[in-house]
Amino acid sequence: MMRSDEVKQGTKRAPNRALLRSLGVTDREMNLPFIGIANAWSDIVPGHVHLRNLAIKVREGISAAGGVPFEFGVIGICDGIAMGHDGMRYALPSRENIADSIELMAQAHCFDGLVCIGTCDKIIPGMLMAAARLNIPTIVVTGGPMLSGYLDGKELSLVDIFEAVGKHAAGAMSESDLCRLECAAMPGCGSCQGLYTANTMACMTEALGMSMPGCAATPAVDAEKLRIARVSGERIITLVRENVLPRDILTEKSFANAIKVDMALGGSTNTVLHLMAIAREAGVALSLDLFRDIARAIPHLCNMQPAGPHSMAALCRAGGVPAVMNRLLPVLEDVPNVSGKPTRTIARDSPVRDENVITSPDSPVHTAGGLKILRGSLAPDGAVIKCGAVDEPMWRHEGPARVFEGEQAAMEAILKRSIHEGDVIVIRNEGPKGAPGMPEMLSPTSAVMGQGLTRVALVTDGRFSGGTRGPCIGHVVPEAAVGGPIGLVMEGDRIRIDLYEDRVDLLVSPDELEKRRREHKVISKKCSGVLARYASMVSQADIGAVLHDHDEC
Repeated sequence: MMRSDEVKQGTKRAPNRALLRSLGVTDREMNLPFIGIANAWSDIVPGHVHLRNLAIKVREGISAAGGVPFEFGVIGICDGIAMGHDGMRYALPSRENIADSIELMAQAHCFDGLVCIGTCDKIIPGMLMAAARLNIPTIVVTGGPMLSGYLDGKELSLVDIFEAVGKHAAGAMSESDLCRLECAAMPGCGSCQGLYTANTMACMTEALGMSMPGCAATPAVDAEKLRIARVSGERIITLVRENVLPRDILTEKSFANAIKVDMALGGSTNTVLHLMAIAREAGVALSLDLFRDIARAIPHLCNMQPAGPHSMAALCRAGGVPAVMNRLLPVLEDVPNVSGKPTRTIARDSPVRDENVITSPDSPVHTAGGLKILRGSLAPDGAVIKCGAVDEPMWRHEGPARVFEGEQAAMEAILKRSIHEGDVIVIRNEGPKGAPGMPEMLSPTSAVMGQGLTRVALVTDGRFSGGTRGPCIGHVVPEAAVGGPIGLVMEGDRIRIDLYEDRVDLLVSPDELEKRRREHKVISKKCSGVLARYASMVSQADIGAVLHDHDEC
């Protein structure tokens, strides 16, 4: 019996069938699997503006394989457009909305399976959370990266624009040159070109086994993306008939595989948040310690944007995620995936086509993974840094704290050139509860880099864009809004960062900190609507900034 039989079989379901018939469903189709297509298409998100075309191919595949497609919409926020203002506070909460909305549609209509089509930062994690929660056959089609921009002999990405704002503020770029760059950097549809959060999560989806091999790195405008969409539509029918469920795929071993790929790629710090949230929905226990341990064991093999020169299109030409997994064969777990082909077989059959892009473990970009989990007196429960994007001289740094209550205040100081070499910028009250919404901060980090400040670090209880490079430590736990030490830092306090020892410490005596704690008043921001609900329910970043469980009904 199919799940959809609940709404279409038996005399008592005549009213339900009548409504289905009004949609054009035929007698023959009443006996076929009903497949929901969760499509994040919109014309405000560059990574989603082309998804209608992918959905057409998915529908064709479903119909050809003997299913009935039903498409519905899913929201999506463009983090780049939301960046640097209050709109960014809504991005992370949208992840929960996406998961909830897909659950609502799939459960209310008793779909037998799902194809999720999306691209950008919170959309794919939300879709994977829904898949794990529902545990009905699901396959994900990620929309693919944008091609690089081009100007004056140089390939461009979105980060070039953000960093150019800092160059302009420093007097190193004219407004007309900034405008030329702005007009050339983003040539069309797709997610931003480098290994930022959207593309990292597409790679994680493939490494987890929830999308077809090669899907993540294939550019949005490539015809191969259409073929992958068509095959994914066909494949979901097989998954339904064989009852292959997301929780059969999303296991401890598959999450370990994904983290290994993440470390080899040097992906976004946001993967820590999102993988933990997806794992929670799948009933898999992940901790920061697992990320730490894998990071120490897996070399960083791909020097991807923003840390290095290579775009996602270059990764695709080099063999994509399957070729990265080929490099990891000695430590790769053989786990199920939506293709039906064993993971190690996929990796074994996917040679590296460009060793400049996907280096050998014998000559890696770095000997350890591209991310690090830090702890210390400033982050007792953890923090995250993209160490693969930090120049070696800044792996150890000690400097005076420059304290700001929020991103905007820090950005104003940076653009006024009030930040100096050696400083440690502390941006607080931007965590899950404190912001609320844990906004990304690409603007201040890019402005620092654009001004040519090479010995400035940044520490925050908020998040960073996957486009961030440099010594930027995020996800500090506990956050300031729940009494974490980051809320007790005072202007001029010394902060020590040691990436060799995986530590970030506030060099203030315990007695002084205790005195400050007694006198400290937590800043409480007024908010309403979805942000107020989110702030009341959200957990800390070290468990994925997920919403707290309610008692089961």
